[in-house]
Formats: sequence, structure tokens, C-alpha cells
Amino acid sequence: MKVPKRIQPLVDIGLVNEVICQLMSGKEATVYIVRCGDDIRCAKVYKDSAQRSFKKAVQYQEGRKDRNSRRARAMGKGTKFGRRQQEETWQNAEVNALYKVANAGVRVPTAYGCFDGVLLMELVTDESGNAAPRLNDVTMSAEQALEDHATMMNYVVRMLCVGLVHGDLSEFNVLVDAYGPVIIDLPQAVDAAANNNAQAMLTRDVDNMTTYYGQYAPELHSTRYAQEIWSLFEQGELHPEITLSGHVDDPDDEADVSSVLLEIKAALQEEEDRIERLSENELY
Repeated sequence: MKVPKRIQPLVDIGLVNEVICQLMSGKEATVYIVRCGDDIRCAKVYKDSAQRSFKKAVQYQEGRKDRNSRRARAMGKGTKFGRRQQEETWQNAEVNALYKVANAGVRVPTAYGCFDGVLLMELVTDESGNAAPRLNDVTMSAEQALEDHATMMNYVVRMLCVGLVHGDLSEFNVLVDAYGPVIIDLPQAVDAAANNNAQAMLTRDVDNMTTYYGQYAPELHSTRYAQEIWSLFEQGELHPEITLSGHVDDPDDEADVSSVLLEIKAALQEEEDRIERLSENELY
């Protein structure tokens, strides 16, 4: 296909040899399948802030600090230079998160670098070599649902152990290849210690996964993995190899009002986000 304007510089310097086709277009970016030498990869072209429809971006950017004081002041003042720097920070956040969580043992696409707002990364494929389906397009047995849900909970734990919460985890941001789930789309990943919304985002991420897998394994609906994971995190007892039970005992059987309100808030946000994702009718 004709080379998109944003990918042309990568063609000019030899990083990309051919643009094969468009894979998907979403609220944050458009993804193309490209050829890089003998390898078939993805090129994720980020949309600028004027085109991006990702809601509540400020919540996700809270806690992200730039060590360069000049850039930080410019971003805080909202100058033209500051806005440009903020865009670069947003775009580089995903490649940094991909490297970080991959090193923590989480299955994500291999990143090959971000160049002027274009992220080159691995194309995750199925057994036939075609682009792997999203979790939303996959059906499974109860046994497989329990196994994959346990895998996803372990990935959430491993991300949190390196200080990150995905922030937008759902059946639309997980691919499934021959070896199981692969997490994608991390530009909005938040710093768990620096973002006041981190607990609510983690709760929503976990609840999204539990709700989806729960349609195949209904026993998951009675679990409380989010509360267990966050409690262990706050106590400094969370580690990558921990065995989760999915259950939390409330002290003296008294209701934890703050946790209940957090669950209600997360559930409402989850439904709002689900309706928005379905209405966008994105194709992967």
C-alpha cells in the first residue's frame, strides 16, 4: 500500500522497507503491518492530541515526571514547546513500559524502538502466521478460562511489582496466540506509587478480566483479586511468584465502606468504558 506520511521517514532511513496493510485504527493510534528486512512487524502510528479520543488522559499522566526541568516547566505552562514535549513523553511511555514489563516476565509484543511518534514492534501471530485475535474474539472452555485468568492475574502482579498499572486492560487489549494471552496497548500505564488513581485503575483492570473470563468460568465472579493484590502491595508483601487466593477477609466481618465505594466506582467506569469501546467498532 501507499506509505503513510508518518512512516515515510522510517522508509527513508531504511528502518521500514514496505508497508503491507493497515491492521487497525483506534482511539490512540493506527497500526500497520510492515516489512523490515526479512521480518514482518507492526508500526504503531500515534495520533496527536487533537485527534486522540482517549478520555481522561490527565488522570493517566499524573505522576509522570520529566527529569529535565526546562521541559517540565514548559509542559506545566502549556507552551507550544511544552505541548510538543508532552506528546513525545506520551508516545515514549509505551515503549518504556513494554521494555519494563517484558523484563518482569509479562508477555507483551517485543518493542524495537519509537521513532518520531512511530513505534516499531513485534507482530503477534496465531498458529497460521496471521495476526493474532483479540481476546474479545476468542471462545474457550471453563478450564482454559481459569488457566488464562490466573495467567493474567500473575501479569497484573508482575506489572505492579515493577511499579506499573496498565490502566486500560480489557478483552480488547489482550491478544491470544498459541501460547496464551499477550497484553498490548500500554501508553497510558501509570506509576502505581505516584498516581492517586492507581488503585481504582487496577481494580477496573482486574474486574474487566474477571468479568470476561467469568462468562466461561462463573466461579470467578465471586473472587476479589483486585483487593487482595492491592492489599499485598500496600503491605509490601507482593512479589512475582506469590500465590493468590482471590479472597479477602474483612476484619471482624465489618464492611469496608471505602472498598465498597471503590468497587462501585470501578464497576460504573468499567461499564462506561465498555460501551465506548463497543461503539468505536475497532477492528484488530
